Amino acid sequence: MAKASRLAFGETLAELGEKDEKIVVLDADLAKSTMSLLFAKKFPDRFFECGIAESNMVGIAAGLALAGRKPFVCSFACFLTGRYETIRISVAYSNAPVRIVGTHAGIGIGDDGNSQMGLEDLALMRALPGMIVLQPCDEIETKQAVTFMAEHNGPSYIRLTRQKLPDLNGPDYRFQVGKGVVLADGKDLTIMATGSTVAEALHAGKILQEKGISARVVNIHTIKPIDKDLVARCAKETRRIFTVEDHNIMGGMGSAVVEAVCETHPVPVCRWGLLDKFGESGDPKELYEKYELDAAGIARRAAAFVQEN
Repeated sequence: MAKASRLAFGETLAELGEKDEKIVVLDADLAKSTMSLLFAKKFPDRFFECGIAESNMVGIAAGLALAGRKPFVCSFACFLTGRYETIRISVAYSNAPVRIVGTHAGIGIGDDGNSQMGLEDLALMRALPGMIVLQPCDEIETKQAVTFMAEHNGPSYIRLTRQKLPDLNGPDYRFQVGKGVVLADGKDLTIMATGSTVAEALHAGKILQEKGISARVVNIHTIKPIDKDLVARCAKETRRIFTVEDHNIMGGMGSAVVEAVCETHPVPVCRWGLLDKFGESGDPKELYEKYELDAAGIARRAAAFVQEN
């Protein structure tokens, strides 16, 4: 059943709260949207509503983390990572194990428009020393990634969707940080996708197959540390890599892949996403069609990339 990764996060957080009294949650007046409200209802004494004061919230969370608690701080990705300086010093520099949760990522949030769309958050977070950066593609992966964060003794950031994501992983799936997942094999190119674009990439692979192009599809759920071994293997075996993400192509997952390719096995790479621009308000499906982040658009761009290379 399709489910927004923000909802999967909220449900998992409430479950983890029953097992671990050290978990505390902070939100910035968006608990109903981030789904941290599910935790707040069950554990009101461990939930802190900080209001529209994200920098203050991050500072409080860092203090709680250094005092032995396990804080999750929640808000829209654009609002939370926009407090970069505070995260940089209070969390990253202090190596405080704060779990940063950015929801409503990308143009997929739809009608709320560009002021609410997190499109630069991956670039910001992966630039911070010691910061683990995650973006799950479905409910099962989200639940396991959040569980990992709860036990990880260091800073981490997870990027979540407003829109529902179809189930891609089975009940036997096991999340491993820093390890990409090959969802479909192919020999002509590798499509590397993350988060909400993974399902679209899988469908695009089927469209390409009908055109005689064999595409390997890989889910990159860990942006940092990127799976360099898998990137190198795909580069060597398929000779071309096409990355797709609902994020600015500057500094996002595609940039992380390019860096890994350059350091391991240089091949042509095409980064696809928001091309150095902001989003706009609209129906999520129509926005994905306009910006060619839907299956048809990905297939069209990937096919052109293969023909040119």
